[in-house]
Amino acid sequence: MKRAMLAALGLVLLAGCSRAPASYPEQLAAWHAEKDQFMRESSDSPVTPDKRASFPPLSYFPIDPAYRVPASLQPAQDSAPVEMPTSTGQKRKMRRVGNLTFMLKGQPLSLGAFVEADQSDTRRLFVPFGDLTNGVETYQGGRYLDLERTPTGVYDLDFNRAYHPFCLFNSSYDCPYPPAESRLKVPIRVGEKLAAPHR
Repeated sequence: MKRAMLAALGLVLLAGCSRAPASYPEQLAAWHAEKDQFMRESSDSPVTPDKRASFPPLSYFPIDPAYRVPASLQPAQDSAPVEMPTSTGQKRKMRRVGNLTFMLKGQPLSLGAFVEADQSDTRRLFVPFGDLTNGVETYQGGRYLDLERTPTGVYDLDFNRAYHPFCLFNSSYDCPYPPAESRLKVPIRVGEKLAAPHR
């Protein structure tokens, strides 16, 4: 009996090991589920503890692979700090690492890529952006993307992974707003969007 159970377990493990890699929609669905769990359960969640258990799943636009594009990072020539206004009326000092240039639906666009001004670790880039959905379908202060540095300077810029700043869920958070040059003159209807109660 024990040998039969072990054999069955081996088949299950083998099936798990031979499973095809998750599809792109499956990857995004898993990411959404992880973030929902973080918002409801993590001690680092911006949702106040008394509201976490009943916090609803985050809302997203339909996935559109056309909004996942390659982007080239053009290093910044000036390393002087940039002051970004924030949701609490403060100024956040950031350092521009460079500009990401890309084509989206045939249109050439660019976004600034930043790190905190006093941060020496530049392996993770902060890409805040605004677009024509802000204030209607998405948070008025814009949304964010995070990118891991690449040695090639070419990035997988996926707006389906755009997310809202924590200040949308908790006004005590101090969230930087995108600079004027990072406010796109097109609507980006993918990624996180406003749920009805936030409108």
